[in-house]
Amino acid sequence: MSHDTSSHPDIRLIAIDIDGTMLRSDKQLTRATGRAVAAAMTRGVKIVLASARPPRSLRQIYEALELDSVTINYNGALIHDPRANRNLFHQPLDVADVRRVIATARKTDPDCMVSLEILDKWYTDHFDEALPTETSLAFKPDFIGPLDAFLTVPITKLMLLAPPTRMAKITRAVKAKHRGRIGLAVSDKHLLQVMHPQASKGAALQRVADDYRIDAANVMAIGDAPNDLSMIQWAGLSVAVGNAWPAVREAAKVTVPSNDADGVAHAIEQFVLK
Repeated sequence: MSHDTSSHPDIRLIAIDIDGTMLRSDKQLTRATGRAVAAAMTRGVKIVLASARPPRSLRQIYEALELDSVTINYNGALIHDPRANRNLFHQPLDVADVRRVIATARKTDPDCMVSLEILDKWYTDHFDEALPTETSLAFKPDFIGPLDAFLTVPITKLMLLAPPTRMAKITRAVKAKHRGRIGLAVSDKHLLQVMHPQASKGAALQRVADDYRIDAANVMAIGDAPNDLSMIQWAGLSVAVGNAWPAVREAAKVTVPSNDADGVAHAIEQFVLK
């Protein structure tokens, strides 16, 4: 565990990834994390949940922590205000690009599961419970039917799902054919997330910080997976939990204990409350 002993600036905003970072492996929010977040908020610190999840899948955590800030959803393709139930920023994929990526995925693996998220709704042509996402564990699809029926409006996020060995092949094919036109994020081996090429947690975090008139130097970002790298690289104080992917630990200035050992609480106590 490394500690940055140099003086750190006054932290006014903390961006925190959810799965693998804020929540334990059993998906529970611990008392220690709740207490640390509450203590930071009493000091006027903004707590921003930054997740691949859609708004509906963050609501319970947001309410449990009694937050008052905006959330970063879909890896930065959407910025949402849960209190007003309003979308403040949306950067969707072009429908033509989505159609092309789906064609590549299904040509590579005809049984590949395709899920579309449009704002806060989930559309798919078939649902396989053996290929879960954090959202699918709590919510069922809003619509099941032919994809053509849904591919009429810009798509917030496209998800391709298959068992890990098959997924690796799909990912290679999609990268080879569409790199540059789309943004890709990986957080699980059975899932490839596709967003607008400019959408990222880092870009969304910069937008949120600007709105709150907070400089990057006064922002702490905490994460574990490759989709957290952009915000880890942008924030003045970057923190990886102990269970983070090697690339994330390498990019972060500080490593704290794992998500199962209250790493987020540790980071807040160390760099905000002390």
